[in-house]
Amino acid sequence: MTDSMPAIFFGHGNPMNALLRNGYTEGWAAIGARIPKPKAVLAVSAHWYIPGTAVTNNARPRTIHDFGGFPRELYQIEYPAPGSLELALRVQELLRPTPVALDESWGLDHGTWSVLCHVFPEADVPIVQLSIDETQPPEFHYRLGKLLTPLRDEGVLIAGSGNLVHNLHTYAWGRHRVEPFDWAVRFENQAREFLRSGEDAPLVNYEELGRDAQLSIPTPDHYLPLLYVMATRRDGDEVSFPVEGVDGGSVSMLTVQIGATNENP
Repeated sequence: MTDSMPAIFFGHGNPMNALLRNGYTEGWAAIGARIPKPKAVLAVSAHWYIPGTAVTNNARPRTIHDFGGFPRELYQIEYPAPGSLELALRVQELLRPTPVALDESWGLDHGTWSVLCHVFPEADVPIVQLSIDETQPPEFHYRLGKLLTPLRDEGVLIAGSGNLVHNLHTYAWGRHRVEPFDWAVRFENQAREFLRSGEDAPLVNYEELGRDAQLSIPTPDHYLPLLYVMATRRDGDEVSFPVEGVDGGSVSMLTVQIGATNENP
């Protein structure tokens, strides 16, 4: 019998985390050691934000270095996980009648590989990425997440990657640690309470949550992957936060796990 998988939203933060060993990356590695090994991963990354819904269907998706100004070592990282045409077609089936294109031009962007290189360091779990349609409202993305829920019982890890709070205009780029902004802390705490209580509507309609939400989510790209993950919650699923922290004062590194907190045998 296939293990029922959790759904997990990772706060991925700085792509340099791919090279670093810190509290965040150690937490990601611990998740990989704890959860059942998935048959495949469906990744929803903030960095594939396009006008349309698509899934990758490459047999060997390329490692995309979609950033600039970082050390050479970061551009040399390759994460050679295989793709899965089977999963890509299954996503198409589940999301009908929404048209889902099969895309061979994309691959694995850093929102996916900078985290999964710690979760599954052997790169032996097939990965398919699902794009985020930038033309659609939050309700659309939440609805797609609901439709994808059966994948959890098919051995697929649904992995969102973004940041609950992501304001680079206020980010402290220096090397010294800074205290989180008060508005970032308040919004993260408010979001945690909604997640614990299963109140999805306020998080879907986050634009109505006031100034703290506006500062925390100046653009929706890093926030929307959370909606895909939380939409898969079922009765009896526990919500946990296995990785925590705020980087640079204004980027939440919170990981949100839905279900399957048992130890991996």
